[in-house]
Amino acid sequence: MLRKAVFLDRDGVINRDSPDYIKRLEEFEFLPGSLDALRRLAERGFACIVITNQSAPARGLMTFEALDAIHRRLCAAVAEAGGRILDIFICPHLPADGCSCRKPKPGLLHAAQRKYGIDFSSAAMIGDSVTDIECALNAGVRTTVLVQTGNGEKAARELSARGLRPGFIAQDLNRAVDWLVETDSPGKGAPRPAAF
Repeated sequence: MLRKAVFLDRDGVINRDSPDYIKRLEEFEFLPGSLDALRRLAERGFACIVITNQSAPARGLMTFEALDAIHRRLCAAVAEAGGRILDIFICPHLPADGCSCRKPKPGLLHAAQRKYGIDFSSAAMIGDSVTDIECALNAGVRTTVLVQTGNGEKAARELSARGLRPGFIAQDLNRAVDWLVETDSPGKGAPRPAAF
């Protein structure tokens, strides 16, 4: 059983997001500090799993082969930096498809839990959107972190308006990892919800 799993959204958390979707390798660009953050998670024994909605192939904007190439590059670059992506779970469906895996539904998290025996009570989710935080809450993931890269600032306002609170709001993935490492230290209590 994995006791220290960190689920991460992809676009806007690890790499730059785009309103036009990330469709080619040339469009995939790591956010500053994200490779270092993923290395530090690995060094502290966290298993990193990417959880991402990727409907661009279904929209006819790219092929699944192109999506796989992006994910191979992602994993290789993280490994070269000293980190490790254990797995990547994608929802390939359109919003109108009514699937159980498109965030904020928790299907991808449950699939990861089944595959790796993840203990949600000690897991964390790092995302930049309302759907990331809702997905984690819907699955019962203990710790949620909202990063302000990508859609994070807008998401913070929406979450506040809906009475939903992430465990922490971080400037970026590096700051999120700082907080996770600190709260993972011996003697630390359970994370408290962030104040808006």
